[in-house]
Amino acid sequence: MKKDIHPKYNNVVFIDAATGVEFPTRSSLSSNETKTIDGEDYFVIKVDISSASHPFFTGEQKIVDAAGRVEKFKAKYNLNK
Repeated sequence: MKKDIHPKYNNVVFIDAATGVEFPTRSSLSSNETKTIDGEDYFVIKVDISSASHPFFTGEQKIVDAAGRVEKFKAKYNLNK
């Protein structure tokens, strides 16, 4: 294998901006902000959505009733023939 062609593998912590839930792991990402967890420094990567805040994983997903919306549109414009 060639030397020095792979990116550095770092300790990182992904933090969900909506809930504040932290996911410590390893990645080639880095940032200027660090956080110490269990005596080790981790680069902080902030994410907008994770499994802690996504509606599909939290069970708060809303089902859109497309048929009801079509019927409302037809009724509004008197298109029921």
